[in-house]
Amino acid sequence: MAHTSRAVVASAYGGPEVLRLVDVDPGDPGPGNVLVEVRAAGVNPTDWKAYAGVYGTNPANLPMRLGYEVSGVVSAVGPSVRWLSPGDEVIAWRVTGGYADRIVVSEQVTVRRPAKLDWPAAAGLLLAGATAVHTLSATGARDGDVVLVHGGSGGVGRMVVQLAVLRGAQVIATASPQHHGDLRDLGANPVAYGEGLLERVHEAARQTGEVTVAIDTVGTDEALDASVAVVTDRDRIATIAGFGRAGELGIRALGGGPGADPGTAVREAARAQLAELAADGTLDVRVARTYPLSDVADAHRAGQAGHTAGKLVLVP
Repeated sequence: MAHTSRAVVASAYGGPEVLRLVDVDPGDPGPGNVLVEVRAAGVNPTDWKAYAGVYGTNPANLPMRLGYEVSGVVSAVGPSVRWLSPGDEVIAWRVTGGYADRIVVSEQVTVRRPAKLDWPAAAGLLLAGATAVHTLSATGARDGDVVLVHGGSGGVGRMVVQLAVLRGAQVIATASPQHHGDLRDLGANPVAYGEGLLERVHEAARQTGEVTVAIDTVGTDEALDASVAVVTDRDRIATIAGFGRAGELGIRALGGGPGADPGTAVREAARAQLAELAADGTLDVRVARTYPLSDVADAHRAGQAGHTAGKLVLVP
């Protein structure tokens, strides 16, 4: 049976102006796959980096479907699907082309939607959460550590803060002052970024003890310079954004960037744990703003401006 669906594509490489909403046929689910009616799709920096050309500009990849994480309702199941039935509410990551009304995904990439998470929050849990787990795992953050988190109020940063606190670490988090109250509520000691950052980090460390781990989610020179200034062991510094300098500084580059460790197994194993922590309210997903699919360019401009606290989510 044919399904009509709307999906966002990048029609060329460039800025948000290349995004188009087009009609697509998601097709029927094959073996092990399910068709999901998308209720919400998480927006992530990797989405706009893809069509900005950060990962290459191969014309064969155009038009490019976007979106790696969704929440929604299973509407059809393919042969040999074992766990899911029509009507089941799920979150799915990692998917391809999640910015859509309907999408076929593998049963293997789904977990049940926790009742405590509404659709937008559910769509914002897994990619940021799995990235955060990877950063803490790669740096060996544990009870007794003091973790410096750059960009503590962003989608990934807020997850790093919460998961580090759950591991028993103390956290110093950089953010603009309007987000400091939220970060204190999550258990972090917030400091403002910008001129004088290093002095403020040293001041905070007088209360927490010496910084032993640094996790950079923003990729600025300021964040990288502060990290190597306060953490002696470069193996315990990770960036998910500063790929250009990671090699020269000898720190860990994690994620989808050039030369980075994708951490696929660690990230995929985190799905169930994240859903469990979100289900009982231990992990808080903050949605900064939702947008309809037709306003995807505005959502990406807001994300690129970088001042949002929490996740941006598209709601078909």
